[in-house]
Amino acid sequence: MKNKHQIRINPETCIGCGLCRKDCPAGNIRIKDKKAKVITQDCIMCGHCVAICPKAAVSMTGFEEPPEEIEKPSALDPGELLRAIKTRRSIRQFTKRRVEPELIAQIIEAGRLTPTGGNAQNVSFIVLNDRLESAEKLAVGLFRRLLPLMKLVNPIARRMSIDDHFFFKKAPAAIVIVAPSQVDGALAAANMELMAEACGLGVLYSGFFSMAANWSRPLRRLLGLKRKERAVTTLVLGYSAVNYRRTAQKEKASVRQL
Repeated sequence: MKNKHQIRINPETCIGCGLCRKDCPAGNIRIKDKKAKVITQDCIMCGHCVAICPKAAVSMTGFEEPPEEIEKPSALDPGELLRAIKTRRSIRQFTKRRVEPELIAQIIEAGRLTPTGGNAQNVSFIVLNDRLESAEKLAVGLFRRLLPLMKLVNPIARRMSIDDHFFFKKAPAAIVIVAPSQVDGALAAANMELMAEACGLGVLYSGFFSMAANWSRPLRRLLGLKRKERAVTTLVLGYSAVNYRRTAQKEKASVRQL
């Protein structure tokens, strides 16, 4: 990713204010002769220098989209955001209504824009629509073979049955999040879940399907996963067939003030 891009500073518009130098996490900019200079192109390409420049003198090459001007910082209402988090539920009953492609695109956009460690930007997404049933069938076959062993060590597994819709609960779509880092993949999934909720969709994290995707060679081939690629998590998406009337109770947070 980094090799495709270069940082450029226009000396005609740079005023040498030093904001880019102060904000650069890699210490990759210096001020010389009252102008900002890039020390090396070997940096994380985080774009802070582009974002903070008051004169738009800094640019980065190789991206398909230009940076957007921010007239005023966007502000989420804290109470509304907390309420959305508090009232969300994992959905396991879905209607037959298909999820519109534009909503899928918006959910993926939320994942794409999520920060990654070192600005790696190496989280990718596999959307399951037409091949959803085929993928689930392979995963179901694997888990049915493993269930007797699981029952020996896991009390929950002893009460478990693997039906044909064990993973996706008859939902019309799912997105597999693929990333080298579990943290990066999970952060993207969390933002995608919030976007899905904002779009009026129900969401279920299918950790079992992600396990199957990492274990089963036939399923990996169907998903197009390369040898070193790992499914971090899977978001099952659809319109909820149920309405919850109250929040679920949670234990109080364990907090240490140091």
